[in-house]
Amino acid sequence: MQLYRITQFVEIVSPKRKAKNAIGHITMMQAFQAQSHLFGGNAPFIEDLYEQYLADPLAVEQEWRDYFDKLQQQPGNTDRDIPRAAIEESFVQMAKQPRVGGISAAAQQEAMKKQVAVLKLISAYRVLGVRYASLDPLKRLDQQPLVELDPATHGLSDADMALTFDCGSLIGPERDTLANILARLKQTYCGSIGLEYMHITNSTEKRWIQERFESTRSTPSFNRDKKLRILKQITAAETLERYLHTKYVGQKRFSLEGGESMIAALDHLVQTSGEHGVQEMVIGMAHRGRLNVLVNTLGKQPRDLFSEFEGKYSYDLPSGDVKYHMGFSSDIPTPGGAVHVSLAFNPSHLEIVNPVVVGSARARQQRRGDRTGGQVMPVLLHGDSAFIGLGTNQGTFNLSQTRGYGVGGTVHIVINNQIGFTTSDTRDTRSSLYCTDIAKMIEAPIFHVNSDDPEAVCFVVQAALDFRRQFRRDVVIDLVCFRKLGHNEGDDPMLTQPMMYKKIAKHPGTRKMYADRLVTEGLLSADEADGLIKAYRAALDKGEHVEQTTLTDFKRSFAIDFGAFKGTHWAHPTDTTLSAAEIGRLADKATKIPEGFKLHPTVDKVLAARRDMAAGKQNMDWGMSEILAYGSLLEKGYGVRISGEDSGRGTFSHRHAVLHDQNREKWDDGAHVPLRNLSENQGHFLVIDSILNEEAVLAFEYGYSSSAPDELVIWEAQFGDFANGAQVVIDQFITSGETKWGRYCGLTMMLPHGYDGQGPEHSSARLERYLQMCAEHNVQIVMPSEASQMFHVLRRQQLRPYRKPLIIFMSKRLLRYKDSMSPLEAYTNGSFRPVIADPDSPDAKKVKRVVVCSGQVYYDLANARKEREQKDVAIVRVEQLYPFPTDELKAELGKYSAAKEIMWVQEEPKNQGAWHQIRHRLEACMSAKQALLYAGRPSSASPAVGYMSKHTAQLKAFLDEAMTVSK
Repeated sequence: MQLYRITQFVEIVSPKRKAKNAIGHITMMQAFQAQSHLFGGNAPFIEDLYEQYLADPLAVEQEWRDYFDKLQQQPGNTDRDIPRAAIEESFVQMAKQPRVGGISAAAQQEAMKKQVAVLKLISAYRVLGVRYASLDPLKRLDQQPLVELDPATHGLSDADMALTFDCGSLIGPERDTLANILARLKQTYCGSIGLEYMHITNSTEKRWIQERFESTRSTPSFNRDKKLRILKQITAAETLERYLHTKYVGQKRFSLEGGESMIAALDHLVQTSGEHGVQEMVIGMAHRGRLNVLVNTLGKQPRDLFSEFEGKYSYDLPSGDVKYHMGFSSDIPTPGGAVHVSLAFNPSHLEIVNPVVVGSARARQQRRGDRTGGQVMPVLLHGDSAFIGLGTNQGTFNLSQTRGYGVGGTVHIVINNQIGFTTSDTRDTRSSLYCTDIAKMIEAPIFHVNSDDPEAVCFVVQAALDFRRQFRRDVVIDLVCFRKLGHNEGDDPMLTQPMMYKKIAKHPGTRKMYADRLVTEGLLSADEADGLIKAYRAALDKGEHVEQTTLTDFKRSFAIDFGAFKGTHWAHPTDTTLSAAEIGRLADKATKIPEGFKLHPTVDKVLAARRDMAAGKQNMDWGMSEILAYGSLLEKGYGVRISGEDSGRGTFSHRHAVLHDQNREKWDDGAHVPLRNLSENQGHFLVIDSILNEEAVLAFEYGYSSSAPDELVIWEAQFGDFANGAQVVIDQFITSGETKWGRYCGLTMMLPHGYDGQGPEHSSARLERYLQMCAEHNVQIVMPSEASQMFHVLRRQQLRPYRKPLIIFMSKRLLRYKDSMSPLEAYTNGSFRPVIADPDSPDAKKVKRVVVCSGQVYYDLANARKEREQKDVAIVRVEQLYPFPTDELKAELGKYSAAKEIMWVQEEPKNQGAWHQIRHRLEACMSAKQALLYAGRPSSASPAVGYMSKHTAQLKAFLDEAMTVSK
């Protein structure tokens, strides 16, 4: 008996189809009330109305809105994320009505329960079907039954399989038998593809994924040419690995065997992206499969790779790096034109390259004016344990949708070999079910796929690209595979994973399985499949590719020429001054406020003071020095980008580059950025308050700066100590990227530093660590003590044809210290001074000791000398600690030939600060008759003391020592 149809009330169709009223012109609610019951076939219709109501209550008619409002107010139904319980119960209760139209109330109730049960089953497969998908190529783990996917759990029996139900929002036929519905669900959600997307709160995105996969039942339909291309790709991947394994026995290469489908995935990614307008792709990945990607995706010549295995390198770099860290770029032809693909250089710290890649992509988008990410796309390849294990990814995900760091979505591919480094037990590698669960924090869709089904792999790659293009958000592909060999080729995995590797030994390989499948389909013969291997090996024997996969003479429109920065010196002569007229004009624009804009009284005073500074009525402070430096560069056409955890205002409330209307919310146009309104053709200016994460943000800015030499890119730490959380970026990119990989980078780091009695974590930026890493003119380290020095060093950083990281140890105290402020003449004349002579010009013949220092301690020393009215001590400041200004300091010390003592004074503990790193440089500037002395805080395990009384006592002690000259 067909209880699951209804014609008296309304015809139910899919959520996008209209409901037809069968009772004339009365409203749906009137019809509903007139019938006094709800037939089973109408459940999906009401369900869809309720979904619309949850997304936007105004989208449904008033009668329905009133009804759903009452449902929401029922006890225990306050959580809008789980709305169905109340409405389903309401449906059941409405079905408990007197007999109508020849159908008993009991029959109606039973019909409703069955229909609701079907809807619940559909929902269960959407949420949990992934748990029953066939994802593991090794089939190692027994799948535990999931009661939620059992029809019996929902009250459905074998007798119901032949009955016809409404399919609700399930894409496909409107009505179908339960047996067919179940088959559709299993094919869609439990085959070679497993989907996780129901954690997404945006209903449009969820519906897009349902339509994409349910309409096709997660089954690709590629033509013969595409299938043969896939076979060629995985044949190339496998053959290259086996060739290297026999040719270079025992050498580390981090083989891709077991995950060869990744090469087919990348090929599909590049080709399809180019077809849809992508012109640049930046790829980041660690070691696993990197050599394969270099040769088979980017087109690196095999002979060049072989030379590297044999210890011959074409790179002319001071140190270089191992072959599986090196980057590469090429132009690859696609149906939509050439795509420039860059594989980023990376260190061994695995995922740390990810924010670098995203930052580089953002810079390239900025250069192109690509505001949606349609032209430049970042792609990140991860390892399973590293993806969820390293906090870098949390930070990178957190950046993805923020204003200053978004790139229109990143495509993530996890090479999930189910083993990590040495463990195959997920109890030891994570506390979540899947290694991709971290991506749920930004509601990214996750497409799990069995790598033994390369067509399914390309199918989800296509879906990922289309999702990114549609919604401009991150998407994750979990490529479930295995690792045929050990972590590296000298490792025996049987020591730790014997059972797993017994399974792997029996696995025929993805290439053979797919080749056999195509032979069975009649697309080629077994001999033709084997011929692909022979042709590839023959080409490798010649050191060549089977076919040309890259363009050799393509000229990119947005390429950057780094040649201008080669062979230049840090002391390259550069005019960094501005005329008084220019300063006045910039100050006027930088302090101009829109009409009706209500400033905070404190900010109003700051802007008024800046106008006076520009007019020469008072000395310039540090905030004004920065604003003038940025504004003058912007008007020259240079971009300026500043980021940090409180950079708009400035951590110490000195910058005020972003002004806030006191009567409006800042996200409602209540913020004004004067430096964006200087001139029509000015450079791009962005100052952004970043997420609370140093590592990912600094790595992002490094990547951005490396791809944007025409922008002044600044990262500012809240306190210099906080850069400790980004030490891996400093060690493995900022200070060594050029010597390892030849990468030029002009990133500027501002590190607040100074001993003011604020305790261990708010005093030291760990100057000694940075100086320890200095060699080969790799970075610049300055510790300015005057406001004008900040102005000149920032302008110098961009105006010189010299791109090395600049690290500024910036005093907090001096931001408002009047003696450190500079007159207008210091900006209209002069330049950055690596060494500053004693401004009090003591009589050189009477000087017995020359105190050499750096940073804010100069003012403590100067005040101590003034209090003592001491005439036999001169104070010289070294403002640039690296590259060390040997000639300048030697010339200054030469003025005091009568002095017998040269004393280095620092406010940091003796085992920290600059002392041990520059002692030999000081000695090189002295005469043989002079003695080198030290004064400062005693050695300490902590960066600074936490007690103000002790801080003050230490300061007094070393100042006394500095001023006590030997008789």
